[in-house]
Amino acid sequence: MTATHDRPVTASGTFDLGGDLTVHRLGYGAMRITGKGIWGPPPDLDVARAVLRRAVGLGVDFIDTADSYGPYISEDLIREALHPYEGVVVATKGGLTRSGPDVWAPLGRPEYLRQCVEMSLRRLDVERIDLWQLHRIDPKVAREEQFGVMKDLQAEGKIRHLGLSEVSVEEIEAAREYFEVVSVQNLFNLVTRTSEPVLDYCTQQGIAFIPWFPVAAGDLAKPGGVLDTISKETGHTPAQLALAWLLRRSPVMLPIPGTGSVEHVEENAATATVQLTDEQYDALTAASR
Repeated sequence: MTATHDRPVTASGTFDLGGDLTVHRLGYGAMRITGKGIWGPPPDLDVARAVLRRAVGLGVDFIDTADSYGPYISEDLIREALHPYEGVVVATKGGLTRSGPDVWAPLGRPEYLRQCVEMSLRRLDVERIDLWQLHRIDPKVAREEQFGVMKDLQAEGKIRHLGLSEVSVEEIEAAREYFEVVSVQNLFNLVTRTSEPVLDYCTQQGIAFIPWFPVAAGDLAKPGGVLDTISKETGHTPAQLALAWLLRRSPVMLPIPGTGSVEHVEENAATATVQLTDEQYDALTAASR
């Protein structure tokens, strides 16, 4: 796909969520447009809105958020900046409670998950959520109850597509007894690859794999590390190379790098045009193992 100079994200290619919702593969994660500890408002609300608008201007048409980001603030800012979302898919998540900065607790009771969906509908000001993902399966509640209410909400027309987060292959297959799982959001990056079996399963099944914390580079970006070396060879930043590696790793990969900075949004968007050579891709793959 040919990218225009001012919309570089279009070079990342596309993916069909659920077979009928086409998005570009490089998205934006809206966790960082909140306060420290993902708690409270960001330092500058106008900057946060500008980041969202700039991301869309660069070609991003897939934005991932959650009711727990802020909490609620990320969804509110997305509505303020982007509603009515023409050509933009806004995915959100529910199923976590917040009691303070950096504190996250699963709550999967059906009545709470229903409330999560109803309130996200109001905050985003939509009649149907394009993609709603269970943020975590609550181990204290029968997962069948959690999957059951998700199925019900979809049948009621309040959710178009359903996804999961931080799950195993077995859990995906259990959920698929209730509804089509169109996305899985697990921790995955160049140096954290414990979810590789889940990624391989998603690749085989045509399920979108959304890696959270996608730009971690660890020691690979230190002086003399493979990322540092390739960065000096190419002029691309280590973060851009880490994202380019993800995009090449699987056709179902939908990275969602997040930031509260317009400059970093622009840097991340440019990743879509980065072409790793076979040698560079293999070197990164080998080093990260």
